[in-house]
Amino acid sequence: MNDGPRSKRADARRNEKTLLDAAAAVFVESGVDAPVREIAARAGVGMGTIYRHFPTRADLVIAVYRHQVDACAEAGPTLLAANDSPYAALTRWIDRFVDFLVTKHGLAAAMQSDDSGFEALHAYFLDRLVPVCAQLLEAATEAGEIRTELAALELMRGVGNLCIGAGPSYDARKLVAVLISGLRPDHS
Repeated sequence: MNDGPRSKRADARRNEKTLLDAAAAVFVESGVDAPVREIAARAGVGMGTIYRHFPTRADLVIAVYRHQVDACAEAGPTLLAANDSPYAALTRWIDRFVDFLVTKHGLAAAMQSDDSGFEALHAYFLDRLVPVCAQLLEAATEAGEIRTELAALELMRGVGNLCIGAGPSYDARKLVAVLISGLRPDHS
């Protein structure tokens, strides 16, 4: 039975998503300079498969970046719908955002001197994620779960600054959790 090109495209998309998810996880754990063989092992594919999809490390890092931005953007409304508490949705979204930022910090080095490419990705990041963060903040504020004078971009920048230097000896999530808990209203 011939499944035809349509199913191959679906398989190729699934394979690429598996590769990107594996690469993102490895980048979070080991940085963007992690060996390709580590990514291949995590994805359960050969190294040739990775190079066929992403000929250079920069291609892979950029694809992971875009994939994570899209996943983070899509997660916001999903988390808001799935949680009784908008604050819980916000904190879960911020956790995803932290994972993304830890990966993102190696992007500039991987892209080397491609400033225009980096600027385009940064614009994509802002266009996709700031509205999602704003939606989560607004929902949590309207529910009375947080008080905030912060705009979404300000909160995202604060989280980003806390993620600089994340690694085995520095768990950014701990400090980000303190920041996010500071949004809760005083009960005094």
